[in-house]
Amino acid sequence: MIKMKEIKAGNMNLDKFINDKVQAIQQAVGDGLAVNALSGGVDSCVVTALGHRALGNRLKTYMIDNGIMRENEPAKVVAAFKKLGIKVEVVDASKAFFTALKGITDPEEKREAITQTFYKNVFGKLVVKSKAKYLLQGTILTDVDETVAGIKRQHNVFEQLGIDPQKTFGYKILEPLIELRKDGVRKVGAGLGLPARMFERIPFPGPALAARVIGEVTPAKIALVRKATSITEAALKDVKAFQYLAILHEDRVTGMRNNKRVFGNQIEIRCWNSKDARTASPTRLSFDVLEKIASKITREIPEVVSVTYNITSKPTSTIEVV
Repeated sequence: MIKMKEIKAGNMNLDKFINDKVQAIQQAVGDGLAVNALSGGVDSCVVTALGHRALGNRLKTYMIDNGIMRENEPAKVVAAFKKLGIKVEVVDASKAFFTALKGITDPEEKREAITQTFYKNVFGKLVVKSKAKYLLQGTILTDVDETVAGIKRQHNVFEQLGIDPQKTFGYKILEPLIELRKDGVRKVGAGLGLPARMFERIPFPGPALAARVIGEVTPAKIALVRKATSITEAALKDVKAFQYLAILHEDRVTGMRNNKRVFGNQIEIRCWNSKDARTASPTRLSFDVLEKIASKITREIPEVVSVTYNITSKPTSTIEVV
């Protein structure tokens, strides 16, 4: 396994880092083409801007609509990058992802299904079509650490596990942010002149909302957790926290609707204080805030009869659930 060095945000020479990475991307790609996938998350937004500074129109940016994104995410992200002069092509691949996830309940198997569908099936075809030889992606050091340590397999980690993307998928992968953690990535975003709303967004997992569904991932479950996510993010947008999210549990629980006993779904809310995601502690939200979230979720999502709040730190918990 390859051991990565770390560039700490506090020690970073920002201009030098950006210039060095621009030159490294240019040298690797030469006069050829590269592609990248934009998810709308902090890391992917920053690496997209960095890649376009290096390559201009020789970097083709796709947004893979995998069917498991947040509410209206593709349209919002495409519009935001259009304002920056960066064209983003949306590819509808939701059917491929839901097909790959059908019947799978094990967390690592779900992550592997998403990885294979993205890199080999969906993106592999786009790379061949574009005749690009390089994929630019926003892997960061925390992704590598958690994968190598066996905490959870991050979908974007390969060479650190001894997997050669060139042999496996047919293209090389460039990872200019891999020496950084989230706080360093945010500094690079600011240095590239991105709008603060892009690089200050709360983190969002590579497997998207599939990382927030316990058990089998289906369109109906994603629709439910998507709505709960929208309510949670709106309610906590002004909270000074590292990340906040909604999780859909697999087990049904007893509830009441119209004075009758029902078995409904359970949503778990998580809100975290953290610097770099390696460790995290639950944010001490007011009970009033939690009550409002619970009331809105159970009112607007009839299938949900119970809302809970996680109070366990990482470790032993993790920030995401899958």
